[in-house]
Amino acid sequence: MTTRLYHHSIFQEHLTGPGHPERPERLAAVEQALTHEAFQNLIRVEAPVGPEEAILMAHPEGHLEAVRAAIPREGSEELYRFDADTVASPKSWEAALRAIGAGLSAVDDVMAGEMDNAFIAARPPGHHAEKTKAMGFCFFNTAAIGALHALKKGADRVAVVDFDVHHGNGTQDIAWDNPNFLYCSTHEMPLYPGTGAKDETGAHDNIVNAPLSAGDDGDAFRAAFNERVLPAIVKFRPDLLIISAGFDAHHRDPLSNINLVEDDFDWATGKLLDVAGAVCDHRVVSYLEGGYDLMGLASGAGTHIRRLMEG
Repeated sequence: MTTRLYHHSIFQEHLTGPGHPERPERLAAVEQALTHEAFQNLIRVEAPVGPEEAILMAHPEGHLEAVRAAIPREGSEELYRFDADTVASPKSWEAALRAIGAGLSAVDDVMAGEMDNAFIAARPPGHHAEKTKAMGFCFFNTAAIGALHALKKGADRVAVVDFDVHHGNGTQDIAWDNPNFLYCSTHEMPLYPGTGAKDETGAHDNIVNAPLSAGDDGDAFRAAFNERVLPAIVKFRPDLLIISAGFDAHHRDPLSNINLVEDDFDWATGKLLDVAGAVCDHRVVSYLEGGYDLMGLASGAGTHIRRLMEG
């Protein structure tokens, strides 16, 4: 399998303040994991700046303008808080645009057959950003923008599978009314943001939630995949599979109570690659979402990327 990693130094310049769990050190930990010899053939590409108009596929212009206006001026040491969790610094605007640009480039290249799959190692994350609301560390919904871009460029159907431990309320919000956009999520419930019940099914039965309970381990996670997520993808038959890859369901993570280990992330990635091989010619684009214990994030992301490379 050919895998492309999208990265950029600007992602570590998106600052969130002392003690914030979504911190620049997260990407430093992932990058350190990728220095292992197993990743010597990983193709690395700098994330381009995405066009602002791409944001309008998932968010109204008012939201775009509100986020841009909130970014602190260059040289300022002040941070802007959209809420208690969601913080912007002077470099956050470029970071957000490069996260979007990486996704657009990855979708284009995967759909064109230039590579089999891609992983986007970017901050800020995206899956909590609703159509009109920045929240949960997220400004714009990068995975949803990538999915809608694929549909705009000719894909008939796109699926997003989200195994972050927190429900991707933003992706669900954006996909809700779109019959060509399938969203599937495993997540701990109850937990932030409080959405993701099984009866939240979308306007076209295009939302599939598979909530887990505090204390669940890999057996429950794998059952959720086998019983709900994988059958939904096979039935939907997308032309592209997008992964919202959060590693905060790792047993070390301080923000959750699910007990996954590296083998669980490897298994889930392998299953998603298998179904992508069956329904969409192996086309997969994966976005980094959560993961707040540095060791758990590094090992989880490394396992995921290695599986993407191996197929």
